[in-house]
Amino acid sequence: MNPIILHIPHSSKLIPDEFLNYFYLSKNELNEEINLMTDHFTDELFGVSLDNVTSLLFPVSRLLVDPERFEIDKDETMSEVGMGCIYEKTSHGNKLKDGSKIRDRLINKFYRPHHKKFYDLVKSKLDKFENVIIIDCHSFPLKRLPYEKSEIKTRPEICLGTDNFHTPEKISNIFFEEFKSLGFSVDFNTPFSGSIVPRTYYEINKRVISIMIEVRRDLYMDEKTFKKNETFDKTKNALSKVIQTISNTNV
Repeated sequence: MNPIILHIPHSSKLIPDEFLNYFYLSKNELNEEINLMTDHFTDELFGVSLDNVTSLLFPVSRLLVDPERFEIDKDETMSEVGMGCIYEKTSHGNKLKDGSKIRDRLINKFYRPHHKKFYDLVKSKLDKFENVIIIDCHSFPLKRLPYEKSEIKTRPEICLGTDNFHTPEKISNIFFEEFKSLGFSVDFNTPFSGSIVPRTYYEINKRVISIMIEVRRDLYMDEKTFKKNETFDKTKNALSKVIQTISNTNV
């Protein structure tokens, strides 16, 4: 079986008390923004119990620091809307926090340790196996938020994010066909694109395979109450089936 790493970066809502004073939002406003931006329950949704599958969760909210962004703003396109690795703006373009005062602290405390764990985990798999498959685990709202660059009106139930270097066509096609066979609408890189790879291996080592799965939130939760809905287990089981299939595929 292929070694699989489930990278789960946006499931946490935690903002430690020591950083709350740096936010411009009231407590209620901050809670609302957390609810809009969190990939709710993705730690549970992608909870696959297989010996060859390892999960890596980021411990704090993306509103504090986002491990999916490049560390340096000039390398990160989302910094154009105030959402580099240290968010300065909300999903609606309003002031979020004064990141300049705590940028180095946040990067050293959360960002770099997470990426070190990520690199170490990938390396440990490459030391033992021919390849490693990273699945970047996300969710997205039914309706577009203002910060999003994609303006498509019809959003698929499953978005598969690919990378020209790290996502073999065979792998992306298997994911696509598996989700289609289970009755989901699927599209590539719509409304979000790409998939994470440790910087050390990025566009260097093709043994590191990566694909992103974005699940539309109405498939598994109520976006008004932010609670699981009646189809949560169905969606979770479908994800487990697809991941199990890919774990047994000769890549």
